[in-house]
Amino acid sequence: MDLASLIPSFGNLALTILAFLLALIPIVFVHEMGHYLVGRWSGIKADVFSVGAGPVLWSRTDKHGTRWQIAALPIGGYVRFHGDANAASGSADEEAIQGMSEAEKRSTLHGAPLWARASTVAAGPLINFIFSAVVFAGMALWTGVATDPLTVDELKPVAGIEGTLAPGDEILAIDGRETPALDEFGAFVDSLPDQSPLDWTVRRDGSEITVRALHPYPPIVGGVNPQSAASDAGLKANDLIESVNGQPIATFEQLREIVTAADGAELVLGINRAGEALDVALAPRRVDLPLPEGGYETRWLIGITGGFAFEPATVSPGIVGAVTAGAGQVVYIVEASLSGIWHMITGAISSCNLRGVITIADTSGEVASQGAANFLWFVAVLSTAIGLLNLFPIPVLDGGHLMFHAYEAIAGRAPSDKALNFLTMIGLVIVVGIMGLGLFNDLRC
Repeated sequence: MDLASLIPSFGNLALTILAFLLALIPIVFVHEMGHYLVGRWSGIKADVFSVGAGPVLWSRTDKHGTRWQIAALPIGGYVRFHGDANAASGSADEEAIQGMSEAEKRSTLHGAPLWARASTVAAGPLINFIFSAVVFAGMALWTGVATDPLTVDELKPVAGIEGTLAPGDEILAIDGRETPALDEFGAFVDSLPDQSPLDWTVRRDGSEITVRALHPYPPIVGGVNPQSAASDAGLKANDLIESVNGQPIATFEQLREIVTAADGAELVLGINRAGEALDVALAPRRVDLPLPEGGYETRWLIGITGGFAFEPATVSPGIVGAVTAGAGQVVYIVEASLSGIWHMITGAISSCNLRGVITIADTSGEVASQGAANFLWFVAVLSTAIGLLNLFPIPVLDGGHLMFHAYEAIAGRAPSDKALNFLTMIGLVIVVGIMGLGLFNDLRC
């Protein structure tokens, strides 16, 4: 495939590049900051802390002797510790270390005790996880969780909703059925008829009234997934899908069933966008989705999420609830990623699930165009993924260094230089191979 043919799919190329850098630079910064902080805490001196690589654009040396710099190529970063032969910290500068006193040797990465070296290496991926958990927790505090009973906070700009429900309405019943607690609301919605509008009983200004409003889960576009059929077709948040191939639909579940049954065939969606009617043609795509109980399920999807036609009123989950939710999200991403890798290795799902820098950049631009909240969420997900990748036991990655430290702890001695150099070359080949496969999939899939 001609690489140039991909550029139109990027939309605004400048936005794509900027968004990619805005996503990558903070992740790299916090990763290297983890190495730096724990290294300094454990008595290891850092000579250089670099954001970016290549020619240095700006630098300043602090009172501890660390040179902080910004380099011209914003493709990564590094911490070069005292006594390192290179920025990768893979080997020591033996000539420099031989001329050091014992106290100065202790301030080098390679002369520090095993616990200090292992802690410094592990801190990079660990702070990526912490950063992600903090972002997820902060977003939970910011957005809150829906109140019980369900209450309307704000109406979305969706056709057919204005003049029915109103902000402050407390939902008492739908279609004559009393609404349950929120943790049972999903099953309640499944029991409702597939039609719109329905009778809603609400408490408004202290009085109970009945209004006619859309089904609780109408076929509304709550969000558009990057790299999806819906994204390529130009669907937007708050589009109301009123028909598929001329067949009227009233619920999101009806849309899901039609998409699944289409088995990849093209569909024509009748869209109501803020009162304007238009037709959009797209074809569902095969997607491998992680299951809550583990494993993967392959489904046909167009790439949208659903939701209410209004924003529900929310309350803060509290610090403990937010932190728990943030940590739980990180654990879920790690588990789903490991499961996905295993399923690709065994052939249970397509290797197209492994993507490279082109897809990451493209996704960065798409998510950034959807708003700051979506972009921040994407950055947190990417930070978790990068933290996990760095823990893989592959030489040249942090996980490879930890593997060598584990060997040293068990054997009582570090691997020989010959073994380290050989394994490092193998690790480099593996990493380049993974990157190459990701890039190949960007072009092929």
